[in-house]
Amino acid sequence: MQTTSHSFKRAEADLSLIELLALQFPNIDAAIAESARLAAVQTLPKGVVHVISDIHGEDKKLQHVINNASGTLRPLVEEMFAETMSPTEQEEFLTLIFYPAEVTQRVGETVTEPAAIRAYAERMLMPQLELLRFLVSNFSLRLATNVFPAEYRELLLEMMHAPSTERGPAFIGAILDELVRRDKALHLIHLLGRLIRNLAVDELIIAGDLWDRGPRGDRVMDYLRLQPNVEFIWGNHDVLWLAASLGHEAAICTVLRISLRYRRIGQLDEGYSVPLTPLEHLARTVYADDPAQRFMPKGEGMRPREVVARMQKAIAIMQFKLEGKLIERNPQWHLDHRRLMHRINHAEGTIEIDGKVYPLLDTHFPTVDPENPYELSPEEKTCLAALQHSFLNSQKMREQMRFLVGHGSMYLNRDECLIFHGCVPTDIEGNFLPLEIDGQSLSGRAMFEEIEKVVRRAVIEAEPEDVDFLWYLWSGPRSPLFGKDRIATLERDLIADKASHHESKDAYFSLIHEVDFCDKVLAEFGMDPDGGLIVNGHVPVKVEAGESPLKRSGKAITIDGAFSEAYGDYGYTLVLEPGRIVLAQHSHFESVDAAIRDGVDIIPQVQNIRVFDPPRQTRDTERGQRIGYRIEMLERLIEAYQTNRLHERPMNQ
Repeated sequence: MQTTSHSFKRAEADLSLIELLALQFPNIDAAIAESARLAAVQTLPKGVVHVISDIHGEDKKLQHVINNASGTLRPLVEEMFAETMSPTEQEEFLTLIFYPAEVTQRVGETVTEPAAIRAYAERMLMPQLELLRFLVSNFSLRLATNVFPAEYRELLLEMMHAPSTERGPAFIGAILDELVRRDKALHLIHLLGRLIRNLAVDELIIAGDLWDRGPRGDRVMDYLRLQPNVEFIWGNHDVLWLAASLGHEAAICTVLRISLRYRRIGQLDEGYSVPLTPLEHLARTVYADDPAQRFMPKGEGMRPREVVARMQKAIAIMQFKLEGKLIERNPQWHLDHRRLMHRINHAEGTIEIDGKVYPLLDTHFPTVDPENPYELSPEEKTCLAALQHSFLNSQKMREQMRFLVGHGSMYLNRDECLIFHGCVPTDIEGNFLPLEIDGQSLSGRAMFEEIEKVVRRAVIEAEPEDVDFLWYLWSGPRSPLFGKDRIATLERDLIADKASHHESKDAYFSLIHEVDFCDKVLAEFGMDPDGGLIVNGHVPVKVEAGESPLKRSGKAITIDGAFSEAYGDYGYTLVLEPGRIVLAQHSHFESVDAAIRDGVDIIPQVQNIRVFDPPRQTRDTERGQRIGYRIEMLERLIEAYQTNRLHERPMNQ
């Protein structure tokens, strides 16, 4: 009887990992076949990587930008079908590819005759299959078919081999007849459209800030969770929402204040089951007659503007109080100058900030005790307790935050691009500034990697000091996710003098125009300075002022292009293709309905940032490095079989 053991001579430490690989490749032929397959995969074009930053709750625009692959699918379709489709037919086909669920639903509602459905299916399936064959040719078959819908995988593989000499029109015709008879033809077209989109982009990287300003951060995350290969780089708005989901009081107040300012209330009550009733009660009672002129919301909604303004004012005062307590219990941050509530002179109606006295535009603070200005009133405590309970018990928020952290990190290296959200805290001389984390003073890459540990630990253990640190990442001067000396919320709300509103940026943002500094940053994060490119979001590029996202150094680029309507409704994405790195500038997106009804598309302006001749292959990427390591392990496995250090076994055992 054949033994099932792997090693028969002696236990060897260096065989432990190889024995695990032997479970998958139990003999020399299996290992050689896999090694040969991987060697061939290394020669394929590298996968397309799509980088999007600072979505800020704009779920509809995000969906369209992902659906059209930042505009790269349109020229591909126009080139492939220039001789076989008219421009009108191309538009119809593109709309199907961009919105397969919506289009097939509309067709199903308007086309009811089986013969008409079959004709539509035949007209759309053939170009879909042709486009699918092209996209699959850029992947290893194993990787591509992993994205195929499981129930239809075998059928799609059969269809991809037609038409051929042996598989004529009757072959596809028989499939269509059965699908139409079973009322599944439109369903398959829907699945193929989604599959084409998924194969058009190999990896989707979100470079931070999913929430705030825009209407539905919850739907942004819902849609991103549907993508087959998505990675997140955390932004400061993301860690703010993460802290709020863990019950952090100051973070909860900040999230609510921003949502009320921009009237983005639906994501809270409808999206996350966080009712604002306790806050509305506080506003209607304690702030009942307050005009709250400084807190009027942007935009319109169902609640009266005055009520929303009072709600925003009520939560802002709670935020300022709780931040003061937070700063007091974390002296290592050196933020005592940002504890502002005790600096209010209630008799004079003024506030002292950084040694200067300013008159206040609003002096009605019914919940503030001048003798104990950081203490919440009984009404505020009751309100906050109810809100905190809702945040802590929001199942959807908890699931989304775990996904964000589980698929996220502080930075990524992709295809010669170093991608992180904000900055590397730096002084004016170009020296990386330290931040105290877990008792260590860390800067540069070490700071980023230690922050990542704290973020992951906070989600698992929710220790108060770790959750406090998430708040610091939101707006602390040495936070690489923030990169400014302060966030002047109170000043903007209550002081007329705009000089007090100023927030000084970290020196990093001016130094990235210099080649030497960019080289230093790239080297710090293990990148080759010669071809490396720093990619950041966080600071919106002022498109209307003619500002360029590509810095003067040519080695750093900012892709926060004011994606949100609140910021300007433009937006940049970066596409890392085999032959080039492309910056795509997007404009306003009308609506999904307009895209389906009228074929409205965001056709971006594109700019080549890097051109590669010859185009890059898989072996030139991080995936190629992993494949190279796997080939080395297979070589060791083959050698172990050849020297009888491991037994060979048949594949079916």
